[in-house]
Amino acid sequence: MDRLKSLFISAWMSLLMVGAARSAWAIYQDPNTVAWYWALLCMLTPLSFFAWVFIANVARTQTASKAVLGVTLLTLLGAVLSPVILEALAWILGAGVIGTALYEWWYSSFGGRHSDILSVGQTLPNLEFINDAGTQLKPHDLNKPLLMIFYRGNWCPLCMAQIKEIAGQYRALAEKGVEILLISPQSQGHTADLAQRFDAPMRFLVDTDNAMAKRLGIAAPNGLPMGMEVLGYDSDTVMPTVIMTDATGKILFADLTDNYRLRPEPETFLKVFSQAGI
Repeated sequence: MDRLKSLFISAWMSLLMVGAARSAWAIYQDPNTVAWYWALLCMLTPLSFFAWVFIANVARTQTASKAVLGVTLLTLLGAVLSPVILEALAWILGAGVIGTALYEWWYSSFGGRHSDILSVGQTLPNLEFINDAGTQLKPHDLNKPLLMIFYRGNWCPLCMAQIKEIAGQYRALAEKGVEILLISPQSQGHTADLAQRFDAPMRFLVDTDNAMAKRLGIAAPNGLPMGMEVLGYDSDTVMPTVIMTDATGKILFADLTDNYRLRPEPETFLKVFSQAGI
């Protein structure tokens, strides 16, 4: 299933771009074909959505993605009410409406997620990671409250936006003695590149071979969009996950989101630590 999703997202993006080009060419050839204008709007709407996500550092997109689906349905109605061009209608229905619906309700969802290991009140298992300098780090050895963010990689714009939000809170978290651990299965090179972007005392860690994610039940085999391997990323990644513990390793909070576009609000972290007396 994950491999199918990996293929879907890459194929859908390509299909939208081809559809936009085809629509623009049809309009160029005959500017009076109204249906192709609807098709072009339908292709450009999801493409604009993804451009916005990459550029605007947005960590949550559930409302915007539903608006995208609404626009694609509007373009379908517009094309039906216009002089019908079957090819334009096929692009709208296939790449536009069906593609966006699959992205909204199938691709974005991880299904029900649960982990007894990560239940509140449990003690976090002993874990081992590698920092961006190549040194081993064990969270338990820090003996501090921890905010652990498992993120998919530098390629994921929502993960990058979430990390930026946390970087904006680091002073408030540091005042509570909290260590921020940002963990991904991506290479040390990509992790070191990311660490250089933030002027904040956060630890950027590598989960080699996704070993700890597998142990915690949060690994995402074949979770990388197909084709991005050429950028040096492994096809296996991790489901976005937040774990918060006190200094003894007791789990105070765990967010196992069932949708990668839904992340905890940044205020949640300070609230949880405050409620725990930290």
